[in-house]
Parts: sequence; C-alpha cells; structure tokens
Amino acid sequence: MNSLNFKRLPKHIGIIPDGNRRWAVQHGYQKQDGYQYGIKPGFELYDICLKLGIKEMTFYGFTMDNTKRPAVQTQAYQKACVDAVQGLANKDADLLIVGNADSPLFPNELLPYCNRAKFGRGLMKLNFLVNYDWHWDLNSSFRSNEAKASRNIMDGLASSDISRIDLIIRWGCRRRLSGFLPVQSIYADIFVVDEYWPDFKPEQFYKALEWYQEQDITLGG
Repeated sequence: MNSLNFKRLPKHIGIIPDGNRRWAVQHGYQKQDGYQYGIKPGFELYDICLKLGIKEMTFYGFTMDNTKRPAVQTQAYQKACVDAVQGLANKDADLLIVGNADSPLFPNELLPYCNRAKFGRGLMKLNFLVNYDWHWDLNSSFRSNEAKASRNIMDGLASSDISRIDLIIRWGCRRRLSGFLPVQSIYADIFVVDEYWPDFKPEQFYKALEWYQEQDITLGG
C-alpha cells in the first residue's frame, strides 16, 4: 500500500504512543521496560511517513504529569526519549523538542533541540513533546512579548512553531487527548488503535489513513 491508494493525506500527524507499560506487564517485564520497546516502532512509522510525503509529525514523549510516576519509570522514558533523538542522526528531519526545559526532569541531552535542528536533508518537520504540559504551553503566551505585540495568543505559545494537526493517532485503546497540544489539535480527527504501541504494525497506520479518507474536513465551515 502506498500514497497512490489515498486521495488525500494529512499534512501533520500527531502520534500518542500509549500502552508501553501495559505491554511490558503483558509480556512478563517490569513496567519501565516497555519504553525501550517503543523506540523501534517510532522509526518504522517515521520511515513510512517520509515515503508517503507527510510534511510534519509530532510524537508525545512524556508529560509533566507523567513524572509523578515512580522514579524508575521516569528515568526509563527519559532515556527512551534521548535514545530516540540520538537515533535521528542518520535520518532526514527538522527536529524540535517542546517542553519545560527549566525543570530538572528535562533531559540535558535534549537541550540543544529546544530550537529546531536539522538532521540530514531535513525532509520532514519532526516534533517531540518532552516534559510537556498544556497549562505550561498556554501560560507561556501570557508572558510572551510576541503575543502582546501581535495580540495573538498563538504567537506566544511555547509550541508556536508546531502547526495545526490534521490527524491524531493514539495507540493503546484509550480515547482521550491527555493534554496533547490542545490548540493545534482543535480541528484534528482522532483515530484510536486498540493495540499497544510496542505492537505497532504498518497496517494499523494504513487503516488510520483509510479512515481519514472518509472524514468530512470542514474546519468548522
């Protein structure tokens, strides 16, 4: 299956890769072990989207709320995020990481990517939400000189360099956004995959794209 099968493709896809801990328990591992098994599916999906010509992707890494979990789990998904970013060295992406970098829970290795950084030919905008919180994102606009000057809250968002999302795909069967970019998600279509993220298969993604073909994209019009 390829782009010729689709009459339209979303320009920007948001990915909520949920179910890592439940997958780990199901397979006899400790909960924190599931995060490392979520790295390979991310690259596999990235490669598919690159071949299809998707212009932008945003992955949910971890939230500030997630850091309330046991320290061993927090350390595990911090490491998974760092490993994923370091794995982009041989890819073609314009990488941006958005999250509260002033917190000690933000991985130091990711600080250089709080401004967009080009890997290879930079063929796709790739965004990671790391130590992200929607309150923090929106509240940044109240402190922003850019927003005050333009009188546009969008200009002051911490995530202002991330575009509006067309399609959000959530793995792990949960049917909620969990604070995922509330402004950019305002008109997004949401597709839920019942399987856990480490059990990613390309067919799950293609099914989401097939479903997207039938959605009525009006943006409120």
